[in-house]
Amino acid sequence: MKNKANFVIIGGGVVGLSIAYNLAKRGIKDIVLIEKSYLGSGATGRCGAGVRQQWGTKQNCLLAKESMKVFENFKDILQIKRDIELKQKGYLLLAYSAKELEQFKKNLEVQHSLNIPSVLLTPQQAKEMVPDLNIENLVGAAFCPKDGHANPFQVTFGYAEASQQLGVEINKFTEVIDIKTRNNKILGVQTNKGFIETQKVIVAAGGWTQEIAKMVGIDLPIFSERHEILVTETVKKILDPMLMSFSYNIYCQQTPEGSFIMGYGPEGEPPSYNMDSSWEFLEIMSKKATFLLPPLKNIRIIRQWAGLYNMSPDKQPIVSKIDQMEDFYVACGFSGHGFMLAPALGVLMADIVTESELTYDVVLDIGRFERGEIIAEPSVV
Repeated sequence: MKNKANFVIIGGGVVGLSIAYNLAKRGIKDIVLIEKSYLGSGATGRCGAGVRQQWGTKQNCLLAKESMKVFENFKDILQIKRDIELKQKGYLLLAYSAKELEQFKKNLEVQHSLNIPSVLLTPQQAKEMVPDLNIENLVGAAFCPKDGHANPFQVTFGYAEASQQLGVEINKFTEVIDIKTRNNKILGVQTNKGFIETQKVIVAAGGWTQEIAKMVGIDLPIFSERHEILVTETVKKILDPMLMSFSYNIYCQQTPEGSFIMGYGPEGEPPSYNMDSSWEFLEIMSKKATFLLPPLKNIRIIRQWAGLYNMSPDKQPIVSKIDQMEDFYVACGFSGHGFMLAPALGVLMADIVTESELTYDVVLDIGRFERGEIIAEPSVV
């Protein structure tokens, strides 16, 4: 491990590695990335793997659209041979009230302003798309054929491979113990494997970004909450698009191999770092999933796991320089959509760090909360 670096990036998930790649691509040398476990071991490796452009705020739609361009051309852009297993079968979003359907219509206006090819569907049209879908109480749906899912590990490893080709040093199983500072300037990062002298630190450590920021006296307006996922046995194909319901707080997809991956966004989950799986989740998920897709009532669950959503006040990412500490930057608060926005977030952080004009017209700096420039994202599970 190097004992001196131009930049130290803390966090080996997909966002941290996207940042490393985009900085190195701009010719920045001596970048060291450190990860306390294996790459993708945090929120990245525990996510539902979805990539969608159907959002309710223009900036999330824009970031998702630009990220999708990267996913679609991943090998060519990063100049690697890794297959990220992108499957674009669409997202089918389900509306169970007139209010929710009206929100979908507003969302589509935003999406269409960016030429995202989403459409509004009747319950019967949704049923034609997914014949086994229960349309009881369904008032409408929205669909975008360009949405889908990809393999989070392959995307993460792809960014790691491309970063290393550009000279980035990646240190796994390397934990940050402290960040040394003096007069609001960074002196270096103390790890369990030694000290790295540096004046510039970028933290993209998911739910642990808050704890690392506290090492330099910064309190971030973020918190983490547990979300759980399960995977089933393989069965015959009955579902092409990803199903998502904001009313039921669930999403459900069937993999090419035939297993189902389902996740649930619990209401009232207390902020914590708890990643224990629960029996309660299985009970709730089973009821919700079998209501949407009755043929699943006899399917067997193979395994379950939990991960953390790192939440911001407006459910939009924070990608920002921290003014109170010179050359200290954070990428956090992704609120469950860090994976699908990671390519664009890496570009944005590289813009900020190099003091370049922002590639995307978005407001994700931490100062937006004090300025009152908050547009809450309505479409989060």
